[in-house]
Amino acid sequence: MKLQNKKAVITGGTRGIGKAIVRELVSQGCNVVFTYFSSDETARKIEEELSKEDVKVFGFKADASSFTSAQETINFALEKLGGLDILVNNAGVTKDNLLLRMSEADFDSVINANLKSVFNYTKAVLKTMLGQRHGKIVNITSVVGIIGNPGQANYVASKAGVIGFTKSNAKELASRNITINLIVPGFIETDMTAKLNDKQREALINTIPINRLGTPEDIAKVVGFLSSDEAAYITGQVIAVDGGMTM
Repeated sequence: MKLQNKKAVITGGTRGIGKAIVRELVSQGCNVVFTYFSSDETARKIEEELSKEDVKVFGFKADASSFTSAQETINFALEKLGGLDILVNNAGVTKDNLLLRMSEADFDSVINANLKSVFNYTKAVLKTMLGQRHGKIVNITSVVGIIGNPGQANYVASKAGVIGFTKSNAKELASRNITINLIVPGFIETDMTAKLNDKQREALINTIPINRLGTPEDIAKVVGFLSSDEAAYITGQVIAVDGGMTM
């Protein structure tokens, strides 16, 4: 129970990696507010499943690309949880296309959802973390933000931007005992990879030295560590959880 009585906000917490992160932090005793964009029913099920007598779990409907919505999320968390120690920026979208065919709207919407959202929530939580002189921020990006990927110029640009944002803010905030780190997931067993056919899946696995796709839990375990006091001397780091793809 390394996070017992800690309080966290996790964006994009109803599926895949985000849901696994919610589960992991709750299993370590952390009280959680997770955000979601569309399904009220899914959010309510997660609340009911994970809430315990000594652990609070709340869903909050929010548009991560909106600073106002991010501020409302933080205010809700402070009200419901009584404080805030941890922020996990996980929310994101894809709108893939070749650059020749990519619309300006699709480029802007992905940048706003994946990169501006990290600015929104980090900015919104700073007053609280600076005032208490401690905090843990963990940003989730993607392996394609390092290696690139055809047909994903908007997504890759947004994820590469999060890397630079993380490093800059780690330097700004370290003296206030606020650590900011970044996890780079490789190819993970999610709804997206479930759509691959056998041939595509085999080709993908052949690029991974560990010879398997990762699981959402592989990512969540590292988030749990970086959110704990055991990681107090780690900040500004880009940690690839990718089975060796980018080594």
